[in-house]
Parts: sequence; C-alpha cells; structure tokens
Amino acid sequence: MKMLKKHFLTTSFILGSALLFAGNVAAEDKAKNETDSVKMPIEAFAIEPAMRSVSVSRDGKKLAYMRATSKRGDYVVEIRPTSNLSAKPVTLGAAKMELTGYTWLNNKKLMMYFRQNIVDGARNYWVSKNAIVNADGKGKWDVPFAKDESARFSIVSTFPQDPDVILLNYDIDEDGRPDIIRYDIDTGRTRTILRGNDTVNGGFVVDSDGEVRAGTGYDATISAINLYARSKGSEEWQLVHQNKPESREVFDFLYFNKDNPNEIFVSATLGQNTAGIYRYNIETKEYSERLFGLKSYDADSIVISNKMADRGRLLGYSYTGKHPKVYWTDENEAALYEAIEANFPKKFVSLNSRSEDDNMIVIRTSGPNDPGTYYLLENKTKLSLIGDTAPLIDNDKLAKVRWIKYKARDGMVIPAYVTIPQGKGPFPTIVHPHGGPWSRDVNIYDEWSQLLANNGYLVVQPQFRGSTGFGLELWKAGDAEWGKAMQDDLDDAALYLVEKGLADKDRLAMFGWSFGGYASLVAATRDPQIYKCSAAGASVGDLNRWLSVINRGRYLRIFQSPTVRGIDPVKEVSKVNIPLYVVHGDIDRQVTIEHSRDFIEELKKHTNNFKYTEIEGADHFSNTLFYEHKMQFYGELVDWFDNYCFSGKSIAATK
Repeated sequence: MKMLKKHFLTTSFILGSALLFAGNVAAEDKAKNETDSVKMPIEAFAIEPAMRSVSVSRDGKKLAYMRATSKRGDYVVEIRPTSNLSAKPVTLGAAKMELTGYTWLNNKKLMMYFRQNIVDGARNYWVSKNAIVNADGKGKWDVPFAKDESARFSIVSTFPQDPDVILLNYDIDEDGRPDIIRYDIDTGRTRTILRGNDTVNGGFVVDSDGEVRAGTGYDATISAINLYARSKGSEEWQLVHQNKPESREVFDFLYFNKDNPNEIFVSATLGQNTAGIYRYNIETKEYSERLFGLKSYDADSIVISNKMADRGRLLGYSYTGKHPKVYWTDENEAALYEAIEANFPKKFVSLNSRSEDDNMIVIRTSGPNDPGTYYLLENKTKLSLIGDTAPLIDNDKLAKVRWIKYKARDGMVIPAYVTIPQGKGPFPTIVHPHGGPWSRDVNIYDEWSQLLANNGYLVVQPQFRGSTGFGLELWKAGDAEWGKAMQDDLDDAALYLVEKGLADKDRLAMFGWSFGGYASLVAATRDPQIYKCSAAGASVGDLNRWLSVINRGRYLRIFQSPTVRGIDPVKEVSKVNIPLYVVHGDIDRQVTIEHSRDFIEELKKHTNNFKYTEIEGADHFSNTLFYEHKMQFYGELVDWFDNYCFSGKSIAATK
C-alpha cells in the first residue's frame, strides 16, 4: 500500500457551508474576547455540532453528512459528489420533525430517521418516523408500513445478493412478536421470511448470505433470555445458552464465522472474570479456546468486513481500555489503520465510512483537544479536511486527560479519567460519577468535563464498583452498595488526587447526572464531609420509586432489583450539610421529575441553602438536551461552582 501523504486542505467548502449559521456568533465572540485567556464562552460548549454522521456511498461517488442549520441543530442531510465537493448539494430534511440520523441503503437511496416531541395535555411523549429517500432528492419519499401510524421497525441487514433489498425487524402480523421482513426499497413490496414465535422473537443475527441464523426469546417459566441458533439451511432452532438473571454472566451472539458457517462468534465470560471472544459450533455444541481476551477489560466484539465481496470476514477483535481499540488479525487492515493514524499523532482515529474499493474513506479524529474533525481520504494518498464539529471551540484552550488507576480504601483498584485544566495545581476539583450505574465512561472528548476544566476545575471520572466493561468482579462489587462502598470509591478518587498534589483538599465538590445525580445527593449527606458543595442532575432521589419501575418486569426484578440497595436520599434529607444544586428536566421519562420535586420538598423543611431548577422541555438523555437547555444548565452549573461552592457565599442569603 502506498504511504499516505500529509496533505491537508487549509479549508473546504463543506466546512464553510456547515458554519453559515455560526459565522456571526464567532465574530462576536472574537470581538468580546481579545485577551489570551483560556476561558471560552458557555455557548462554545452548548451549541450543537455543526456537522455529524459523515459517510460515503458504497461506490464512493457521493458524500453525505448532517449539517446544523441553527444553534440547536435543526439538521438537514446534504449530499455532494466526491468528485466535486464544491458542487451545490442535494438537501434533505423535514419541516415539522427533527432529523436524528440516516443510513445509506445502496448507492442511490438512504433511510432517514425523524422524531417529534408531542405534548398532549398532561402527556408528553416522542414519536418517530423513518423514510426511504432518493439520494438525488427526486421522487416521492417512501414511508415503510405507512398505514401503521405507530410502526416500529429496524434494519437487521442489507441483503448481499440484491442491493435493492433490506431485511427489517417488524411485527407485520401484529401478534406482539417481531418478524423478519424482506423489503424492496424500490417497490415497497414485502415478504415475510421469518415469523416471530413463542421461542424466537428478537435479537436476530443473519449470516453473510443474509440468512437468519440466530435469535433470542424470553422463557417466562424460569425468567431467562434464551439464545438460539440453527445450522446453515436448517429450520430447526437449537438452544445454545440461557442468560439467567441471577447468574449475571456475560453471553452474547456476535456474528457467524465466514470460514465455517455453522460456527458463531460469541462474547462470553464462561467462568472467567472478563468477557472474551469464542467460537461456538452449532453442530458439535462445542466452544473453541478463548480466541481473544484481556485481564482488565471485557472484550467488546469482533470487527468484520462489510464489503459485499467478502462480507463477514474476520478483521480483528475490539475492546475498550482508556479508548476503544482493535486487535487486528488482518494484516492489510492493520497496515491501513497504522498508515492513517501516523497522520494524526495523539489523536483517536476512526474510519467512519468507506467505499467498497477503499478509494474513498471518511476519517474522524477526536481527542481531549479535538471535539471531532472529519477528513476524506482519496485513493489512499490525498487527505482533505471536510469540517469540524465544534467551530466555536478553541482547541488550544482545552484540557489534557489522563487515565489513572487508584486503590479504594478496601484495596479494590478503580480506573478513572482525570481532566486537568491549564495552569498550575492543586486545582479545585469536581468528582463526576457516570450514570447507569451499569455503564462506564469513555472519555475521548467529554463536553461536560471540558466545560468545567475550561473554567478552572479539575474533573475526575471514577469507574467505581458497579461499572461495567472491567469484568465481573468490579461490576458485582457494586451490588447493594448504593451510597456506601460505591460512594467511598468516589471520595477516594478525590483524596487520591489530593495526595498527588493535583486536587485542593479545601475545594472539593461533586457533580453527576442520573445515577451520578443520585451519588451527588448522597455526597451532600456524608459525614465526615470532604466536599464544599454538590450538584445533582436528573437524580434518582427516591430508591423505592426507582425500585417500583424496575420491579414491573420479572426479569429486572431478579436481575437488577436486589442490587439497588443502600442509602435512600429522600430519607436522608435531614443530613444534608453542604450547599446543593438540584436540576431536572421537566419531561424526564427515565427518572421522572417527581424524584427531585419530592426531595426538594423534604429539603425545604431543613435548609434553604440550595438551588433548584427545572429545565423546561428537557428529557433525560443527552440527545434531548438542546442548545437552549444547555445554555441555561451550563450557565447555572458554572455559576454554582464559581459563586456559591468555593466562594463561601450562601445561596440562602440571595433568596
């Protein structure tokens, strides 16, 4: 393969187009900020990405991307010929619904995804629609299953033998069990190729020929999720594994082995602490040796070729340490990545999209000092800038991020990200626990951490016990330790950084969202108290209320409910001993706003040294926090730490 040339265009037409809406804002910011100070305006972080989801068609002739038309997003899809990126684009969008994404179906058509928030009296909910459109913008849009106003379907796979066919997961006979439908994207004709039944009705996996060969079903008699597979050409399902809620092991189907169609790759623990990759033979019912696995991290999946010519061929194994990584088994793929990465030292590099012949590749770089930048690699020799995602961010003013490990007070080793502001420490420090808690952070560019670091605060994100991705031991160690050992892990992160001279022991605080918000409520009640204040967003404030949600289904009642035990914030309100900022979206459907409202009503009985904000029109997850929400929330968050947490000023005195 030819060596890549470091050929960067100093600008590009796409970049200019993407920033049309932000030009005046950027000019005003420069006029206001003539100094060399590190601090950037809140708006630089609150504004939605200028561009997203850049990809090329399979033949490499067209480049598509989502472009923001306002500060809050309001995205459209633009499509340009790769032979002339300055050509007038085809623009696709909708007037009333929000565009959330798109997928190339073949070289001529895309699936576009839309949603809309509906307010109907006291009810507030989201509706979604999908449409198949022509990449040239001509002709009518096709809405699959248009007569079904609440149609819910997803793409299972494109069809290797016919580029005009896709496989959809959709309950076509309305019996409550999803089916697999063969859908012609030119004619709209459908054919059911697999009926969902009481045994197999979800989690479908197709092989490289487009044959449905694996799936899952719920066994109510033992409250287990059964995983089934079948031999090539067979209609008989075989039970491979049962995921029982009490076992808490890891077992997932990944993809079929192209070299042996009766073998399926699985991600599983199989008696070990971390998940590894294995092959399971459907005919012999035997597992291979552990093909890939690590001591400290779970394996994520396999990486396979999506090219029609060798679809399903194994390329490598993926896992997530500090950042997502791939252990390549394919020499050519490894050489391609190494050559591309050499052009972007100290950056996290991903190949977002590529043509069948690899002559057009969309590259996305990111990192602590790079919110996201897109490039087009042509013929493996010419590298051109497409555009930046965050035009108002000055990358030179962003903070560095370290990956550390520290010992909690009981000796358990806890990984953590540390975002270190520019300047000299020790710094005022904010402990920032993630949500979930059965999840983990992946800090390549973390908007909240960088916002706080840009305002002078060191941010630590502990992967406390109860986090996933680091093996069963760390995950299960969080069981029934809400507000207890899990909380100790958070405090111990702050104390570790104090010991290392990075954190100021007299200026410690906590801020989190969802479960992180729960932890921030509990932090305000700790004794002895190491924090000066806390900020809790979208918090689980009432464990009984949260358990009532979990306990609605038997599987979750067995799987997760026993682990949600510990300190109940609403019952500990009288112990709050530091200033507290509580914020919640008023249409939060994941953790309803009653959690915060009830907590605040109890808190009023004991203190008025708090601030409470309800964000109008904000739901729970980040993709429902829009520009106006973030401008309000980010402004209040920074103001809270600047003017009430570490200044000694009482919020009560200002009411």
